[in-house]
Amino acid sequence: MNATGMTTVVTGGVALLERAMAYTLGGLLLVTPEAMTNPTPCEGWDLRALLLHMNDSLLTLHEAIAFGHVDIDGDVGGAKEPGDPYADYGDPALDPVASLRNRACRMIGAWANAPAPGDISIADRQLTPGIVAAAGAVEVAVHGWDVARACGQDRQVPAALAEELLDLSPLFVRDADRPTRFAPRLDLAWDLDTPSDRLVAFLGRRPH
Repeated sequence: MNATGMTTVVTGGVALLERAMAYTLGGLLLVTPEAMTNPTPCEGWDLRALLLHMNDSLLTLHEAIAFGHVDIDGDVGGAKEPGDPYADYGDPALDPVASLRNRACRMIGAWANAPAPGDISIADRQLTPGIVAAAGAVEVAVHGWDVARACGQDRQVPAALAEELLDLSPLFVRDADRPTRFAPRLDLAWDLDTPSDRLVAFLGRRPH
């Protein structure tokens, strides 16, 4: 990662997450009830399963900034209050798109309004909020691309956003993550493809 990329992580992680979420929310407009059983670029997942996974991912991001930790064992507990990550956002099983939209808005609001948060504990690691937000931005954006492809559309990640995320991705996706969390990287001709194509190829997706 170059110095510009590290600066983005430290100072601009939340802004990057907001931009990724805006891109992905736009793609949700493509989802129809008939598309829910369509396959996605994530092998073995249909669109409904992907949307449910995205709901879980946003819950994790909200939990991270609201409480300063992520409970990987799933023992959430606590009262459900406005702004709480575990409040009622609608039943994802009944309407995964509506639930995802609601959760996205509240999650981004929690990150944008967090009062000078400290490090976030995930398992046995302490990570800065910028690192966690930037990692979330990579996942949110690539799954937004997945949603569009499942709906039959080639909806490119905006070039500037894709370039920044591609610069950061090696920080979050290591060889040990393949092929479990991510498929093997696809090598493309860098002088022929868009930043969006290069980003999704790095994350194991076939751009076209």
